[in-house]
Amino acid sequence: MDDQGLEENQSVNLEKYPSGIVPTIINIVSTVNLDCKLDLKSIKLQAPTAEYNPQRHPSVSMRIRAPESKAQISSSGMMVCTGARSESQSKLAASKYVAIIRKMGFPAKFKDFKIQEIVGSCDVKFPIWLERLANSHVSCTSYNPENQVEK
Repeated sequence: MDDQGLEENQSVNLEKYPSGIVPTIINIVSTVNLDCKLDLKSIKLQAPTAEYNPQRHPSVSMRIRAPESKAQISSSGMMVCTGARSESQSKLAASKYVAIIRKMGFPAKFKDFKIQEIVGSCDVKFPIWLERLANSHVSCTSYNPENQVEK
């Protein structure tokens, strides 16, 4: 089993998950400093699948299929990678984007790679009262019921 959780037909390793609750990683957000200035119009012209609309967002958006991910690349050389489902996949995806940028003639580096966020999910088998939880831990939580996703 990897760090993405269990398939339906697998049993729970109670040594690793004594509660029987297994988290599933949904998304990893990482950043990399390419340590060079980038011409986003040039990137868009060299990578036709890249998206660049400076009126909507001041960065180029690129996608790769393996590992499935998306990168937002700014002209300052900062890159945000999303969509990978493990830390190793996120690092691999980021390195692939750096290689793509290098092939376009930019002196891109792979500097200061950092996992910024890990989004996970699990079924805890009981209801979680978000407002009570937030009120019990006001120093370290914020709760806005208008942002809640309904299922």
